[in-house]
Amino acid sequence: MIKKVLNQNTKYYQKFINTIEKNFIYTDKPVNRFNTIEGNKTNNILKKAEKLSELKKQINSIENCNLKTNSKNLILGDGNANSPIMLIGEAPGEDEDRSGIPYQGEVGSLLKKMLIAINIKIENIYTSYSINFRTPQDRKPTSQEIRRYSTFLKHHISIINPKILVLLGSTAMEAITGENNKISNERGKWKEIILKNKTYPFIITYSPSYLIRFPEYKKYSWEDLKNIKRKIIDLNIKM
Repeated sequence: MIKKVLNQNTKYYQKFINTIEKNFIYTDKPVNRFNTIEGNKTNNILKKAEKLSELKKQINSIENCNLKTNSKNLILGDGNANSPIMLIGEAPGEDEDRSGIPYQGEVGSLLKKMLIAINIKIENIYTSYSINFRTPQDRKPTSQEIRRYSTFLKHHISIINPKILVLLGSTAMEAITGENNKISNERGKWKEIILKNKTYPFIITYSPSYLIRFPEYKKYSWEDLKNIKRKIIDLNIKM
């Protein structure tokens, strides 16, 4: 089964498989490994991998989309798909479009520093975007584009099934809430969204790309990061 999955897709699956601990049991009796905790964990990882692969196919099947036409890569997500934290940014930039990997270059470097400041390694969370393709000249996505991709984003969230969502930037905010308000009025507040009868707490904060352009807002971002840390502690989330 694992070999079959690896043959179906990319290094993306390899990251899932690498999270599986190899506990070998030698016995002369048959062992149903999926009755064990590790077996259930393995099964869950493979199911998520299959669902994410199908989601990627659905997004790639979009027709008449200028974003798709003008991009090199579809960027779905990266990191630990079993993480209790899902981070949603705005849209891939030039570095991400070229590499096919989220949060590269200066933006990725700043995001890693922001997370390390609250003792979180980026590889221990799951990162994604509101829009899966780079916009021309890295412009802000239109409301029509955001609505079009929000359907896929919400399905993406249901697959990952995190305990908390962190929304980076106004595009992510609009994709989840449908509102196009000033992020300065919405950031730092815990809210909730219900998807498929499940409630997900989320918080909105500034995106790393915005903070690079306007570093004076980093002080507000730091307040939001501390708020996220408190939520992790309150919910007894283990990283």
